[in-house]
Amino acid sequence: MKTSKNAVLSGRWVKTLEGHRAYEPFALPPEIVWDARLVRILSQADRSLGRLAGEGRRLPNPHVLIRPFVRREAVYSSKIEGTQATLGELLAAEAGIATERSPEDLREVGNYVAALEHGMRRLKTLPLSLRLVRELHEKLMDGVRGGHATPGEFRRTQNWIGRPGCTLVDASYVPPPPDALGRHLGDWEKFLHDESLPPLAHAALMHYQFEAIHPFLDGNGRVGRLLITLCLHARGVLPEPILYLSAFFEATRDDYYGSLRAVTERGEWTGWLEYFLNGVARQSEDALGRAERLNRHLAKWRGDFAGGGSKVPLQLIDLIGANPFLMPREVERRLGVSYNTVMRAIEALESGGVLEKVGDGKRDRVFCARKILDVLEGPARLTPEAGWVR
Repeated sequence: MKTSKNAVLSGRWVKTLEGHRAYEPFALPPEIVWDARLVRILSQADRSLGRLAGEGRRLPNPHVLIRPFVRREAVYSSKIEGTQATLGELLAAEAGIATERSPEDLREVGNYVAALEHGMRRLKTLPLSLRLVRELHEKLMDGVRGGHATPGEFRRTQNWIGRPGCTLVDASYVPPPPDALGRHLGDWEKFLHDESLPPLAHAALMHYQFEAIHPFLDGNGRVGRLLITLCLHARGVLPEPILYLSAFFEATRDDYYGSLRAVTERGEWTGWLEYFLNGVARQSEDALGRAERLNRHLAKWRGDFAGGGSKVPLQLIDLIGANPFLMPREVERRLGVSYNTVMRAIEALESGGVLEKVGDGKRDRVFCARKILDVLEGPARLTPEAGWVR
């Protein structure tokens, strides 16, 4: 097996009793060669994430902006697995607006949101652990495609990765056999609490190893990406879940899978770390820019409507910070004010260029803060030309 001069083999192939080859990763951490280039990339990623974390701590209403950021992560992580729901469709559905998107797609993305929010709550009383991982998987797979694959339970049979319809014989990757799973998961859980490495490097190695072990029959990719956010939060470097790294993985999907595969096949830990750290830097900068633009819009609108006689327009501005779609009847219910009061506030925001009517519904009218939606849905420049460290 040919490797680069900085490669450290990540595991070994074993032949099972059934006659196929399966991969068993070595326990973490590997020996990492911290040359000047890798240190420089880590430093940039640390600086970028630090700026984003600082912005997260300064948010006047953290729950307002964090909510759409969590949903952005959910959409892109699910998209890697083939789910087609967009962020706009998810936000519209959560506002009670009917969309043409498959309910199954929306449910899968919604489950990712529920799992991430569950994980953030549980970290207050439970450390990162196999128990928490099972809980996340149960939330993620509840009532969706693949839900037959024992939600919340580690596999007891062999799984594999490959093109649709392939078998173990022609699989592109076969993870550890079931009888070795407990040992590998035990080593992985032990590594979760190893603080000898920088937090970002720790999260990168943790993610690779989880995907190599592939402990569930389905949902491994989504759980593994979700764990990145939780790992960084547990280490204290990400106060709120506003880093949506899955957008980077989805935009550079070939590099994502290729970098993971290179660790398995050639022990290219340095290449995986460079890829991961560049992604953290790019996504931190992208999230920071979006947060700043959202804050500017919301602050301007609050200033424009602060002197009015009613507080309802300001309450609506808070609502659209979390979800740019509004339905008057739903707002009436949430704020506990009359429908006419809600409509007067909406008309004022329409006149002020904050809201616009969307769709042609007459009974269940829908309004959207288009400037907020544009910030949330806008594409990011994530290619190497956008400033990867070289």
